[in-house]
Amino acid sequence: MLIRTITEQDSQAGEKTMPPTPKLFSYCLPFDDGAAPNPFWGQCTLAICKPAIRRKARIGDWIVGTGSKHSPIGNIAGQVVYAMRVTGKMTMRGYDQFTSSELPNKIPQMDHTDRRRWCGDSIYDFSTFPPSLRPSVHQTEEDQKRDVSGRFVLLSDHFFYFGDQPIALPEALLGIVKQGQSHRSDENDKYFDDFVRWIDGLGYPPASLIGKPQWWSKQNAQASCSPCATGRQQETEADLAEPDAPCGNPS
Repeated sequence: MLIRTITEQDSQAGEKTMPPTPKLFSYCLPFDDGAAPNPFWGQCTLAICKPAIRRKARIGDWIVGTGSKHSPIGNIAGQVVYAMRVTGKMTMRGYDQFTSSELPNKIPQMDHTDRRRWCGDSIYDFSTFPPSLRPSVHQTEEDQKRDVSGRFVLLSDHFFYFGDQPIALPEALLGIVKQGQSHRSDENDKYFDDFVRWIDGLGYPPASLIGKPQWWSKQNAQASCSPCATGRQQETEADLAEPDAPCGNPS
């Protein structure tokens, strides 16, 4: 299912400008719980957390989440947890309508027997004003303010989700790794072509689920998806001394 949604900003530009050069966004993903990103049901989506990336990224850009030094499965810094080429972008309101009609499994259902349904990222119901928050991995006013500030949802049918089976970057691409908060983009321009050549050359077909969310693999984990807040509660002294950005990072 290929989704190419033109945003309001794009439509205003029309054909007056040349298509922008694709960007490579990279950030540290310390709490990989299956919600942000949500790699299930044939579409990898980034609908919550990382609001700055969701606002800035465009169709054709790549988003890369690399591992944390203190992930639930150990030190996986310098390893790719997921990579997605953005093939669709829509407003959060549009995503709510889209999931209702086309991808209902992305709408969270916390009492479902399929753990993937716990991680649904279509967590805002725009049939009300302001939009209401569905029972999901996010429940606080802080979560809602951050999520909605992102305005858009990124979708991909060309993605590679490694989860608890992360793959190490070659040494020549370690420059894209961003430990700590925020993300890299402009600094990654010189790596773009080499990264795409490397990730597409691994031999996996597009829309590949290689592993499962890291929190699902965590020993003695209570259940399927750990909310971001749960992840923050699990921080160790080492995490606090050298923190990675939780998915609640404002940028």
